[in-house]
Amino acid sequence: MSLSDQIRNSPGLKKFVHWLLIPTNQARPRLWVRIFLNRFFHQKGKNVIIRRWVRMDVLPFSPFSIGDNSMIEDFSTINNGVGAVYIGANSLVGLGNVIIGPVTIGSNVILAQHIVASGLNHNYQDITQPIHAQGVSVAPIVIGDDCWIGANAVVTAGVTIGKHSVVAAGAVVTKDIPPYSIAVGNPCRVIKRYDTERSEWVKVS
Repeated sequence: MSLSDQIRNSPGLKKFVHWLLIPTNQARPRLWVRIFLNRFFHQKGKNVIIRRWVRMDVLPFSPFSIGDNSMIEDFSTINNGVGAVYIGANSLVGLGNVIIGPVTIGSNVILAQHIVASGLNHNYQDITQPIHAQGVSVAPIVIGDDCWIGANAVVTAGVTIGKHSVVAAGAVVTKDIPPYSIAVGNPCRVIKRYDTERSEWVKVS
């Protein structure tokens, strides 16, 4: 049995290792994890810029990668504690974004300011327990290549946004958005699709 299997199969050992990586009841990894350990587990492409004031809550037991020429702007938070975070090449994570895995962001994606994309939900079904004691559920978010997500948008767990789609500022995306679409509102709805036969964007009735 491998060391990782031994840790997974022993609740006490798993709790101890978790404590070594993250202080109790916190999401931010310990300094030694951020400085020394993560570099051996995560992939970072060429010419990547991660600004000084980005909060990288990334841990070695879950994947994180960022492709060539991509940038994460100040005051953003990237968290892979409950699911992997993948960012493609030539993509921008704008000021103040919150990305909580599992999230996959394609290449040539523009995320404007103050966007929340969280693949995590808190369980709440048992009314005899506090919500914080009921654990979490996850469902992956996928943002396809060439997308543009406007400022203050929220992308909820389990949503896929198709290639070359535009999500308007302030939208709350609760359902999948097809490729080559423009979507707006709360809840988000598609208002235009690209018509390949006419080679133009067409309003959706």
